[in-house]
Amino acid sequence: MTSSALFSPLKLGALALKHRIVMAPLTRMRADQPANAAHDLNAEYYGQRATDGGLIVAEASQVAPSGQGYPATPGIYSKEQIEGWRKVTSAVHARGGLIVLQLWHVGRVSHPSFQPNGELPVAPSAVAGKGKHFTSSWEMAPFTTPRALETDEIASIIDAYRNGARNALAAGFDGVELHGANGYLIEQFLQSQTNQRTDRYGGSIENRIRFLTEVTEAVVEVAGADRVGVRLSPFGAANGSGEDDPVPLYQAAITALAPIGLAYLHLVEPRATGGSKPDELRADVPLASELFRRFWPGVLIAAGGYEAKSAERAVAKGDAQAVAFGRAFISTPDLVERIRIGAPFNPWHRPTFYGGNEAGYTDYPNLESVGAD
Repeated sequence: MTSSALFSPLKLGALALKHRIVMAPLTRMRADQPANAAHDLNAEYYGQRATDGGLIVAEASQVAPSGQGYPATPGIYSKEQIEGWRKVTSAVHARGGLIVLQLWHVGRVSHPSFQPNGELPVAPSAVAGKGKHFTSSWEMAPFTTPRALETDEIASIIDAYRNGARNALAAGFDGVELHGANGYLIEQFLQSQTNQRTDRYGGSIENRIRFLTEVTEAVVEVAGADRVGVRLSPFGAANGSGEDDPVPLYQAAITALAPIGLAYLHLVEPRATGGSKPDELRADVPLASELFRRFWPGVLIAAGGYEAKSAERAVAKGDAQAVAFGRAFISTPDLVERIRIGAPFNPWHRPTFYGGNEAGYTDYPNLESVGAD
């Protein structure tokens, strides 16, 4: 049995949580094709993981066709996608759960096969990622050098985020989270190696955080600050990201977000970098929640490599007010109850993380189905 810290109520902006165990956003690449829309199987998956008064952050969803970088990922820019997501939110709400949608634009982490008319992906600067990445036909190809956005194009990208938030609310979501982590577009603007611009969106730290703050303010206009969160990964290495000294940059970014009054800040811990060994955790690094806590006056959600005891300690200590679990929620639909009673989690099966159907998605057992006490 856990102590009370993880199972005490929490006010998360406009949302009232009954416990502090959050389902992290998890790309699963199972949207209906060709619409890139959520469907009945997705509703079953999220419904299985919903708990009374618990929060789910639904998987990253592209806010525009140009924002897609993986096959079969859901969008939030069309009527069909709104209707598909409404099935998911209804399933979660039927179990008393709360759900917000992560808004996504991958920027350079794309391929022309995803882009309208086969165009180049867009990014802050024409800097290609290293290695290979998905094409729309599920093959792997070298990263393409993206096209740098013109200054006057950036407003339309911000509008896409604004419209994504509007559509998410229409689909029944309780709020939205901006994906500012893992090497995607917002983080590409933040970090110096991917942002080599000389206009007001590049150069100094103040300029590099401008896109983040303008997107946040645009989404807040639609949803209200108390229904908006932001996810950042200050020490992440996913998709070729990384800042030589991330602390000054992310201190400035978090300090700039603080006055907006967001529902929460969601930080990925540096031990879970998103590097080449995704199941390996680094032990020789500080905790982002500890480093940046003093710059954030509101609710902080920590994610990355937590298990029940370490999550309990983080909340009890005050480094975070809630903890998000990712892979454990994939394999253990009744994760919250298992943490409550101290039961072991199901092992996850990495080959079924991305793509496919029910296998490794909706067929993981809960305690009741395996006959546990």
